[in-house]
Amino acid sequence: MSNILAVIPARGGSKGLPNKNILPLAGHPLIAYSIEAALQSKTITRTIVSTDSEKIAEVARRYGAEVPFIRPAEFAQDMSTDFEVFAHVIQWLKDNENYVPEIIVQLRPTSPVRSVSIIDECILKLQQSDADSLRIVTPSPITPYKMWRVSDDGNSMQPLLPSEGIEEPYNQPRQRLPKTYWQIGFLDVIKTSTILNGSMSGSKMIPYVVPNEYAVDIDDLDSFVKAAKVIESSDEYVHFSSK
Repeated sequence: MSNILAVIPARGGSKGLPNKNILPLAGHPLIAYSIEAALQSKTITRTIVSTDSEKIAEVARRYGAEVPFIRPAEFAQDMSTDFEVFAHVIQWLKDNENYVPEIIVQLRPTSPVRSVSIIDECILKLQQSDADSLRIVTPSPITPYKMWRVSDDGNSMQPLLPSEGIEEPYNQPRQRLPKTYWQIGFLDVIKTSTILNGSMSGSKMIPYVVPNEYAVDIDDLDSFVKAAKVIESSDEYVHFSSK
């Protein structure tokens, strides 16, 4: 069996919603949904939470994840990047355990609406390809061909995107414009070699398209209510047997 590592990044310092990652969602801490998704997967072989918070670490361990280290503060700032966090995870595991996975799966705690079967399909899809990474996308609810850049003085604007072969796409019916997709936080699957080469995506990415209902991102209290309604609406999403 291949070594497939799930990494759940969970910073403690959320200014907009304090302790967001461990606030309750339908009876369980938010981060628990990402942990449970990884544990239910048939392909993920190890699940780690990278956090700078002892409170989050305690909850993560209680729900079955490993927390082999507390993330250094330098990688837990407002402007810290995914690459910095994941490069630290890989280096720590290599230095302390001589462990290097084949593939790394990113499960963001703020995207709790997931199907475990899709996680396994995405891992297999990347394994069977020559791509560097896979990202979950969903059809864009608004076409970017009707979006604009506005000058700082507010006196002019330019279209965000041109469209080859279509004159003035912002004046065309949406049905005539190219289909576009929006990346969501459901899942990223990345070959470890891609991160070791300095990127979270690499030069070749492949998509996995999901319906819009998976696009639930927790950033305020209203989104907790929305996520709970979606999760409770179908057995397809991650649920807990008992905890």
